[in-house]
Amino acid sequence: MVAPGEKVRVDQWLTAARIFKSRTSAQEACERGHVLIEGQPVRSSRAVMVGDKIEALAPRGRTIVRVLELANKRASPALARTYYEDMSPPPPPKDPIVAARERGAGRPTKQDRRKIERFRGGF
Repeated sequence: MVAPGEKVRVDQWLTAARIFKSRTSAQEACERGHVLIEGQPVRSSRAVMVGDKIEALAPRGRTIVRVLELANKRASPALARTYYEDMSPPPPPKDPIVAARERGAGRPTKQDRRKIERFRGGF
């Protein structure tokens, strides 16, 4: 947490809120234009204010947060979650990697393979 009237850089805040693992990765994201405050790309030196809406393309995906509290030191994950309100859309549902199969339906037996070959016409 910060004293009243003190400014906090966006890269420091993103690290303190645990949106990025390190300040260096937060700075690189700012340089690449992956961090937006109120829809505008920002440099890592920009000051953050309470109420700002920050959009960041973090390693775990697109994150949209509203700043509730300023901090410049990394804190525990439980405390870091109190620094912002998460407004990110829920992630899309994951598709099953393997097609669903009936229980016990594994590799076809020799008899099943012969039936399949007869059905296909001997190819």
